[in-house]
This record gives sequence, structure tokens and C-alpha cells, in this order.
Amino acid sequence: MHMKAKLFLFGLVAALPAVAAETTAPAPARLVEHRKIWDAAPHNAFTDLVRFKDRWYCVFREGAGHVSPDGAVRVLTSDSGYWWESVARIEMPGYDLRDPKVSVMPNPPRLMLLGGATVREGKQPATESQSFVAISDDGKKWGKVFWVGPTNQWLWRVTWHRSNGLGVAYDVSPTSRSAKKYGTSLLLTKNGTDYDTLVADLYTESGPTEATLRFGEDDMLYCLQRRDGQTTNSALLGVSKKIPYSEWDWKDLGKYFGGPNFLQIPDGRWIAVGRLTNHGPDKKTKTVVCELDTAKAELKPLLDLPSGGDSSYPGLVWHDNLLWVSYYSSHEGKSAIYLARVKF
Repeated sequence: MHMKAKLFLFGLVAALPAVAAETTAPAPARLVEHRKIWDAAPHNAFTDLVRFKDRWYCVFREGAGHVSPDGAVRVLTSDSGYWWESVARIEMPGYDLRDPKVSVMPNPPRLMLLGGATVREGKQPATESQSFVAISDDGKKWGKVFWVGPTNQWLWRVTWHRSNGLGVAYDVSPTSRSAKKYGTSLLLTKNGTDYDTLVADLYTESGPTEATLRFGEDDMLYCLQRRDGQTTNSALLGVSKKIPYSEWDWKDLGKYFGGPNFLQIPDGRWIAVGRLTNHGPDKKTKTVVCELDTAKAELKPLLDLPSGGDSSYPGLVWHDNLLWVSYYSSHEGKSAIYLARVKF
């Protein structure tokens, strides 16, 4: 693929009212505050969040709808997390840009924006997809857009550990998906733009799609894997104990979990946030904060974030003894971007 990415810089400020959480009895997790931080586009979704050089950066897709040919990536920044300024908008004519993720690269520290670019006509299924990367020193000026990974392999998130970036790519080729035969691979990068395949067939059963990797003690690698199989769609926890991460133990978490993200907080617990369906007494779809028991392979809901319908895709940062969560939701009638702070 050879095309030029257009980069537009804006100075629009988003300052929407905060909504404070009501005081509740002591609980494993408590909502301290949540606020809407962006709803300018007809559809605003698929977030990620990072803290870089004492500033917040939130990235997400905006477009005419959940699936539309005009998807672009919006970059917001804030010094406090309360007032947000739009500093960049990245679009590629002819492509629907989706699922942006932002991470801090090491040596030297820079921001890396990762996403997927899909060719589609209207709301029709994608005809071709490719992952892309752009790099920035300050979150405002983004350099050249690089096409990365194999064509029709969606590299969903890269996690950095020391000087290595690892991510799970899933097959989005029209042929594989129409035949219901597709899987994932484990990719490695040193510079964010060149990727090698560590494991070609990481997981191949029941429609694996979005996945997040996190490192534990002694370089142990965990994978929180969404599945969208026709008969089985519960999420998986994968564990690989040593480099080069070619051997994996997979356990079924027993719950569907969309837009999966997780991290380990200072007290040692693993906290996962994502979309649960048929959740709670009302059997609704919610974005839910859960504890992930990696020993028992259990996903335990702790707190429902204000959400519903088209929702999830959280960005997670631990800061000032709180979990900061960016996510999107349509529970107020329009798919918008929200920021929550959670106390444990």
C-alpha cells in the first residue's frame, strides 16, 4: 500500500461538565468521578489513554457511525485530566481508521500511535486492512505514517517491556473470516515500525480477535483474549512463562469480554476493564471494572461504569493511587468519550 496520510492540527477545547459519583459504602472498587470529555463527531469510540511527560493523551476514532468509510483518529491532551484540548486529527482518504492505541516507546521516550486502516465502501465489510504506526515527540506533531505487520493482520495493541514491543495480531482477511477460520499471531518490534513474527499460530480456535498483553514477574507474559466464535465467544487468559513465549497455557474465563484491557495495580491485583453482555440483574451491556484472578482464571465484576449499549474499549492508567479509565458509551443517546477515576 502506498498513500499519504493527511495530518490536521486543531486547537479546539473540550470542557464538558463533570459528574461526581455518589458516596457509597466501602467496596472493592468505587467510582470517584466520571465525565464526558468529547462528543463532537456523530460517532466517537474506541479509546486509549496514556500519561507522557506529565500530560494526559487520549486517542479515539471519530466518524459518521460505528462502521463508516470516514473514520479518523482524534488526539486530545490535558495537563490535569479535566480540561481537554484537541491537538491532532489523522485521516487517510479512502480508509476507515479504527481502534487507535497509544503507548510510550523507550529509548528515547516517544509516543507511538497504532491503529488499523480498512478499505470499505459505505457500511460494507472491509475488502483490505493494514495496521499503521505514527510516532511523536510531543503528541501534537506526528511523523510519517508507516504501514506495519502483514496485510489483513490487525495488530490491536503493542505493550512495551524494556526495549521490546509485543502485540497480538488477528486475521481480518475476507477469505478467512467468511470461512470462519482465522487465528492470531504474536509479533515483536524493537523500533515500532518493523515487526517480526514470534509465534505464527498463537491461538486459532473459536474466532480470537482483540487481545492485550501484559508482563508480570520474572518476564511472565499474560494475554487477555477476546473471542467472537459462532458457538463459543467467552474470553481467554493466556499465560507464557518464559522467552521466546512460544508455549502458552490458555484458560476459559467463562464471560464474553469486548475491548479487553488490563493492568496490575500496586497491591498486586490484576484489574481488567471491558464490555460485558447480559450483565447484572437487568441483563444489560455495560463497561465493567473487574478483578482478574490469574491463578484461578476468573473474571470478577467489581464496578459498572456509567455506560450502556455501544460501549467499552478502555484505556487504563494508574496514577495518584487511582485507576484512570477512558472509554466510550452510548448510554446518554450518542456515542461519546468518557473519563472515569476509580478508587480501590
